[in-house]
Amino acid sequence: MTDNKEMLGNAPVGRLLFKLALPTVVAQLINMLYNIVDRIYIGHMPEVGDLALTGVGVCMPIIMIVSAFAALVSSGGAPRASIFMGKRDIDSAEKILGSCFGLQIIISAVLTAVLLIWNRDFLLTFGASSNTIEFAVDYMNIYAIGTVFVQLTLGMNAFITAQGFTKISMVSVVVGAASNLILDPIFIYVLGMGVKGAALATVISQALSCVWVIAFLRSKRSILLLKPKHFIPSPRVVLPCVALGTATFIMQASESIISVCFNSSLLKYGGDIAVGAMTILTSVMQFAMLPAQGIAQGAQPILSYNFGAKNADRVKQTYKLLLTTCLAYSVTVWAAVMLFPNAFVSIFTPDAELISFASEALRIYFAGMVLFGIQIACQMTFVSLGNAPSSVIVAVVRKFLLLLPLIYIVPNFVSNPTLGVYMAEPIADITAVTFTAILFVFQFKKALKNCTKSL
Repeated sequence: MTDNKEMLGNAPVGRLLFKLALPTVVAQLINMLYNIVDRIYIGHMPEVGDLALTGVGVCMPIIMIVSAFAALVSSGGAPRASIFMGKRDIDSAEKILGSCFGLQIIISAVLTAVLLIWNRDFLLTFGASSNTIEFAVDYMNIYAIGTVFVQLTLGMNAFITAQGFTKISMVSVVVGAASNLILDPIFIYVLGMGVKGAALATVISQALSCVWVIAFLRSKRSILLLKPKHFIPSPRVVLPCVALGTATFIMQASESIISVCFNSSLLKYGGDIAVGAMTILTSVMQFAMLPAQGIAQGAQPILSYNFGAKNADRVKQTYKLLLTTCLAYSVTVWAAVMLFPNAFVSIFTPDAELISFASEALRIYFAGMVLFGIQIACQMTFVSLGNAPSSVIVAVVRKFLLLLPLIYIVPNFVSNPTLGVYMAEPIADITAVTFTAILFVFQFKKALKNCTKSL
């Protein structure tokens, strides 16, 4: 345990970031397989594949909201636990871990009840049509039952990463993803369960991951132990965590709202094929950008620990390396999508018409990603240093002040309104990156002045 703490404070930053980020990147990519694999298998179902894919795609806003509630607690709790570790206050860090666990149990119970009662109404609002609603309901009825596993797996795994055990957090994801890869074709095709089988495979897989995560946090290998005496959430402990996690919650939950807006606008202008293409576009976007997000998550324990230890030089060095790496990656991915959009789209569907339509839309949708590495690096640094106000501001600006209105404004000023809906994304991204970079320059300088190495 001591070795891991000393590593965060003393190991060379470049080597340390690589060591922590590599398993986190792998974990992020594998985690995405839960939904990606479902969509690939569902999209290739005989006769009904395209409609089933669109139906499951309409479920994504709800799935994003479930994940967002996990992030609300964990993305604020995990960095705060790392900061207290840097201060050598393990007891306070463990109180954060236990209180966040208890809060996620409560949130899971509420979400499960809401989803089981009102999922059909939500899905119709989120863009399901008469052709796709039954596929969406079949998937969501089963997925809702596994909400508690999703909450605890995503939420508690963040605390494993925060301690620097990124290989363990990667294995947590591998356990679930490997199970999902095996169970999906069995339930969907062999047992003939279709989209219900895809949802059941995901729930079982998340349950296995959940068992692994909790077992580790209860073991002697963990620096921070999950203790039942801390399970009752203390407002004094959890409220600062929720405040810090609000930015990530807004980013993820707003993805749900944005998805609803995209789907409703696309259904109006382009019909089911446009909504189906959006399912593919968001899948490609999420999968392509996960490595950058994984790198940022790998940097979080280093940034938070050294900020708590008042080591400004290591904080600054870590941020510079994070920014360079994320930006280089986003430029590379942007170039690949611009050159080979068909290759990305064809992963999700064999339908020639959908491939042609989605490939054109993908180039438009991805146009702003060339600079998005800056957004990811700045956003994670805000969160890692405990700067809740700035992290919330940049999240709100990008999603609500820019993207949301642009979805409805841009189609009115272009000849093809369907493609105009997709154009809202790059316009919002480029504007948001510019705003975030300016705000970050001022806030980071202020943070470094308050983070002076104690003599």
